Amino acid sequence: MTPGINAPRRSLLATLLGLCALCACALPEFAHAQAAGFPSRPITIVVPYPPGGTTDVLARTLQEPMQRFLGQPVIVENKPGAAAVLGAKFVANAPGDGYTLLFPNNGLVISPQISKEANYDALKDFAPVSLVSLQPMILTTNPVVPATNVRELIAHAKAHPGKLEYATAGPASFGHLATELFSQQAGIQMVHVPYKGQAPTTQAILTGESKVLLSTTSSQMNAFIKEGKVRMLGVASKKASPLAPGAAPIAETLPGFEAEVWFGLVAPKGTPPPVIAKLNDAVVKALALPEVQQKFEIAGAAATGSTPAEFARRIADEYGTWTAVIRDAKIEGK
Repeated sequence: MTPGINAPRRSLLATLLGLCALCACALPEFAHAQAAGFPSRPITIVVPYPPGGTTDVLARTLQEPMQRFLGQPVIVENKPGAAAVLGAKFVANAPGDGYTLLFPNNGLVISPQISKEANYDALKDFAPVSLVSLQPMILTTNPVVPATNVRELIAHAKAHPGKLEYATAGPASFGHLATELFSQQAGIQMVHVPYKGQAPTTQAILTGESKVLLSTTSSQMNAFIKEGKVRMLGVASKKASPLAPGAAPIAETLPGFEAEVWFGLVAPKGTPPPVIAKLNDAVVKALALPEVQQKFEIAGAAATGSTPAEFARRIADEYGTWTAVIRDAKIEGK
């Protein structure tokens, strides 16, 4: 008998505790019941970028096969704005029922650290569903740079500190962060030259206005490399990539170096694990289709699925990596 509590209060307390226990037992059953009937209506995938870009193309490539495996319409909706922050916030505030999803890239973990408008937590406000694709960065130089591999580039940069320009698609862009990570690990100093988008950076490396460029692969860049107009020194994936034929991993010279653009699918926090599992199953099955893999390769990306836990680890690891780069390089956003 609990001291100081009379019989009626003990009875009420016992009833409340019993109800709490019943609720706790019922929660897993409720989640499984949700999954059993999921999906029962259309699912919306929010792309936080304008139509036509790589993120949009990959999301729409998955649209039809996911519909087939889930048995419900899948709608791709573009919500661009504020460097992808608008779409991310929309999904972060959506119900955690699996019917509103976000198709982000690395910006999911970078934007909150450089944008005043991004008042969401990349680690807490989303439930990872699956990695969808990896797009390796390649390290290229204008041929006037006397280096044919990563080691020679680092030696040249050390011999001429602050004399080598590198191009990016803008301050705080992924290319900017990736090149700063490369510089930090290599112990070199290069001059950042920001441009307005990817196309001007390609032109800059072709003309020699900038000498170094770490950017994603593309059919256009591969053609310039083949023609000898641009020299490829390495690929920023852990292993050699078929999307960058003949390129040795930068990690062979700088152990642990990795900078790949990823694309994935996340749901709002609180989405029941059984619902996440159903979505993950549909994504992984879609990515295994040869026609999907072919369309991804044309877009310069490799179809790469994962478990929710694996994707969660990648997001957490990158959060730590880019937090350190942004801090150490004193990179500021808007």
